[in-house]
Amino acid sequence: MGTSGLWLLPFVAFVLSIAILPLFVPGWWSRPGFQAIVALLAALPVVVGRPEGLGRVAHEYVAFVLLLGSLYVVASGIRLTGDVPAHPATNTGLLLLGGILASIIGTTGASILLIGLVLEVNSERKNVSHTVLFFILVVSNVGGCLTPLGDPPLFLGYLAGVPFFWTLRLVEEWAVAIGLLLGVYYLVERREHARETPVALTADETTRRPIRVTGRWNFLLLAGIVFATAFLGSPFREAVYLACAAASFLLTPRGQREEVGFSWHPILEVAILFAGIFVAMEPALVVLRERAPALGLTRPWQFFWATGSLSAWLDNAPTYAAFLAVARGLGRPEVAGVPAKILEAISTGAVFFGAMTYIGNGPNFLVRSIAVSRGVAMPSFFGYAARAAAVLLPLFLILTLVFFRG
Repeated sequence: MGTSGLWLLPFVAFVLSIAILPLFVPGWWSRPGFQAIVALLAALPVVVGRPEGLGRVAHEYVAFVLLLGSLYVVASGIRLTGDVPAHPATNTGLLLLGGILASIIGTTGASILLIGLVLEVNSERKNVSHTVLFFILVVSNVGGCLTPLGDPPLFLGYLAGVPFFWTLRLVEEWAVAIGLLLGVYYLVERREHARETPVALTADETTRRPIRVTGRWNFLLLAGIVFATAFLGSPFREAVYLACAAASFLLTPRGQREEVGFSWHPILEVAILFAGIFVAMEPALVVLRERAPALGLTRPWQFFWATGSLSAWLDNAPTYAAFLAVARGLGRPEVAGVPAKILEAISTGAVFFGAMTYIGNGPNFLVRSIAVSRGVAMPSFFGYAARAAAVLLPLFLILTLVFFRG
């Protein structure tokens, strides 16, 4: 007997809550206690009604949270400071650097590491919001598609059996997306740079401070996290995560985390919300696997757009897991039970479309909040979505025609 479709309800209700509640009750939603209550309400029906499999879920959840937490702690121990002229080529180079680092230390780690430097370099200029927007597109999302470290959906795939280095085959999609995004950004940035006042440009050219890096030991700890994820199994992998995070606190200069605006709130929010997601999605994934043929999704382009469309408005990690389950119901188990080309479509759809809204991926709101705190006037929720869509939808059509027509 198949699993009842009613088990989809806790999962669907929870991801909708993640999307809607921050918009309508932002004060309540910002409180960890309120988030914990919502997560508990979503998980409770599964804990009571379908406790089988929760041991495996708990193991995957711990590995997931420890990876994100260790990357967050270690990356926040590195501080980049300095101010050079914010020429279009300079800003484009910083975004390219972030797009590369995103797959090495994660979109969250790369965003935390570089957003402060980008804002400092552009501090004398008035037209900065477009740079932050493209920073979110490139560094906080698209850049993270090459390794399971890059973005939470891909780490879920790694836990589900996708080989660690398999995602490197997405390098062509990564290169096309990064190249086109940076090309568009450079053209926009040249226009915005030309619109700056003479006073702002003079201040930008004459204010110079050398680029400095403090907390260098943390780069070795980041390398340790990468090594553990790629080559160690549980529980040794998780032990290295904890050891690297603890060492970061010991080796990072005193007070530096406060200088980069370190707070436990973002990672606490991730831990709380994903506890609910991991539990609530377990029976939902069973339902999707059992009913995959009836959904009519069989071709790569269909998975690319279906996964992506939901990832834009819901959290992209559970969306990835849901469509991975659907793909496993199709047969042809080439990679972790999924046809290889369809897995490429699901992976890029989840990662790339996460840039479409502030809620599509965790670092998006984090970068926006940091920029606003530095005095940058960022677009509203729907203002950002409109601007991102104008840039990304043509890109996604190109990727569909080039890579996912089959």
